[in-house]
Amino acid sequence: MKRNSDLARGWLKKGDSDLADARRTSASDGPYDTACFHVQQAAEKYLKGLLAYHGQPIPHTHDLEELQSLCVPLVSGTGFRGLELEELSDYAVSARYDFEFWPDVAAAKEAVRLAETLRAHVVSALPESVRPRS
Repeated sequence: MKRNSDLARGWLKKGDSDLADARRTSASDGPYDTACFHVQQAAEKYLKGLLAYHGQPIPHTHDLEELQSLCVPLVSGTGFRGLELEELSDYAVSARYDFEFWPDVAAAKEAVRLAETLRAHVVSALPESVRPRS
């Protein structure tokens, strides 16, 4: 059975993979809906990694606000609590199934920025030994 730290590191590494793809796509000619989808996936994995480290149940949900609310008691400081993740949650479904959803480069870059901020909060809440190795 894997230790909580190993599970958390796995979630973070997968999140970093999604975030890397979102960065590449948002820095190119698109498609920006794909970048937004990968941002949502990265954010979801960062939050689930924090839950895993603390031995908390990991719900089968794409709702980042729900995951964030489960993580709030696990982190200190108010920066994490104040992150507005609602729009990123929408990208889990909108980016894949809404034929009217075509974000522009600015939306994609803002989504990446928010995911990077979330990642920084999550990583800082974990011991150095759990943080992904490059």
